[in-house]
Amino acid sequence: MCGIIGYLGHKEAYPIIINGLKKLEYRGYDSSGIAVFYETGYNLYKAKGRVYELEKKIFSCKAKLKGTTGIGHTRWATHGIPDNINAHPHVSNSNELVMIHNGIIENYYAIKIILLKNGFTFQSKTDTEVLVNLIEYIKKENKLSLEEAVRISLNEIVGAYSIAIVEKSHPDTIIVAKLGSPLSLGIKEKEFFISSDPISFIDYTKNVLYLKDGEMAILKKEKELDLRKILDNHKLNPIIKKLKINLKEIEKGEYKYFMLKEIYEQPKTILDTLRGRLLIPEKIICIDGIESNKDIFVNAKCITIVACGTSWHASLIGEYLLEELTRIPVEVEYASEFRYRNPIIGKNDVIIVISQSGETADTLAALKLAKNKGAFVFGICNVVGSSIARNVDAGAYTHAGPEIGVASTKAFSAQITVLVLLAMIIGKHRSIINDSRYRSLCKELGSIPEKVDYTLKMYDSIKRISQVYYDVNNFLYLGRGINFPVALEGALKLKEISYIHAEGYPAAEMKHGPIALIDENMPVVIIATKKGCYDKIIGNIQEIKARKGKVIAIINEGDVQVNLLADHVIKIPNISEILSPLITVIPLQLLAYQIAYIRGKNVDQPRNLAKSVTVE
Repeated sequence: MCGIIGYLGHKEAYPIIINGLKKLEYRGYDSSGIAVFYETGYNLYKAKGRVYELEKKIFSCKAKLKGTTGIGHTRWATHGIPDNINAHPHVSNSNELVMIHNGIIENYYAIKIILLKNGFTFQSKTDTEVLVNLIEYIKKENKLSLEEAVRISLNEIVGAYSIAIVEKSHPDTIIVAKLGSPLSLGIKEKEFFISSDPISFIDYTKNVLYLKDGEMAILKKEKELDLRKILDNHKLNPIIKKLKINLKEIEKGEYKYFMLKEIYEQPKTILDTLRGRLLIPEKIICIDGIESNKDIFVNAKCITIVACGTSWHASLIGEYLLEELTRIPVEVEYASEFRYRNPIIGKNDVIIVISQSGETADTLAALKLAKNKGAFVFGICNVVGSSIARNVDAGAYTHAGPEIGVASTKAFSAQITVLVLLAMIIGKHRSIINDSRYRSLCKELGSIPEKVDYTLKMYDSIKRISQVYYDVNNFLYLGRGINFPVALEGALKLKEISYIHAEGYPAAEMKHGPIALIDENMPVVIIATKKGCYDKIIGNIQEIKARKGKVIAIINEGDVQVNLLADHVIKIPNISEILSPLITVIPLQLLAYQIAYIRGKNVDQPRNLAKSVTVE
């Protein structure tokens, strides 16, 4: 959450900062701000709302933001309401220090009390203003350099942060530091780029350094990168990597919103996730992180999957997959609950953590807890070099490419794809899946991208359905077996971007409460594939229709019975039940998108949400 951007070099900073903020807006869009430094001072502007409000303010002030050092911030509010005062950058009482910050300082209030007693005053409600003034206090009281004051101050902090700070009298230097919140540096000859996400500087360089927790960097014009440990000031050797992101992947192209683009990218996403892992002619699946730890998975007594949000829904599907194909008991946990409930973890346990960004704070904390207790931790994430990727014992990337839309779509499909591969490999090694079923599933899995592409062609019929129901107040989503988590995901997508209340339930649970809500004003989306409890699904539909409910059914081609019963049907190709979530989720994503679009919502930037939840 929140996006920070910085530049130090020989070019004008303002265009680089403002363009970077636009690319980081998926991380937060409550307010934004920018500071550009010149020899004797700086210009600072802040605005409530999205980045274009900041641009408008700067233009209306006829500001000439000249300078080759700059920092900027786009905010997702934690401490303090979204307004111009709480927006970043924040300045110290003397106006000498200017800082941007992502994260939460948990002990900020205790520090604030000390600073108030020492004559400091505060304009905002943020923890960031407390931190910048703590740095100033320590600097002045001890007559220290800025870099030493930053290091000492950060050793007093409890919480998570990534920061960039500049001193007015030294505009040729930016100091950055990280703990529990992502921060990367773009490196180019005589230029430094700072960002929460390297996609914001890919236009300028593909050389990237991912700061690790507890590291700080001192960036100076015309100087080499100086990387150090915050704890003891130990000098480190920076490891520069090459970004493999294609510029087209972070552009909308012909699509109005990133979300729609990412929905339509799913055939390619699934294919990319399968590439090199599923060898269709040979009917072989191979993931290095599994094969090199085969005995750990084969002998596992229990597997626990830990995730948040959409990744938690993918984890529930993983539970069905793993228990069906491997016969290993599986538990699925919310990371936020897992980390605080003193879970029972043994040295031979397998923990799978799933996160699109690889930076989800609760999931990262759960990972560290599991490792501290001696468990083997396997990670599934999308972002190369992310904190989760660096800290797990083994793992698999999803190869979904950058996902900019806040509501996750293609990352969900990629996570399920990896979980299918994982379950099939382990099941084969444990001799749970016989050769015939294994070969059959390999063949079907290879056909999924084509079947997803076919399902996307149902968009016109989904548009017509959306026109009927875009102004309702409530939706109910029902599914059975492995498609129950898909119902949960469909409801979440609708809530996230259209702000319509929606709930997902196992279809059999309808009679245990939700049926009380059914009337002629309640649309019910029901996943009614022909495999898995089909007769029971028919009964559920009849119960809804008997109470005048409206039924939108996801059905297989050739299904006559549900076609006659439902008010609307969306047809998908036939597929094995165990692989069906990769297909059934597509219409639900399109339905959520189209309803939100008709309602005039900003699909990519829904209110109160941000893409990467890097704070608790």
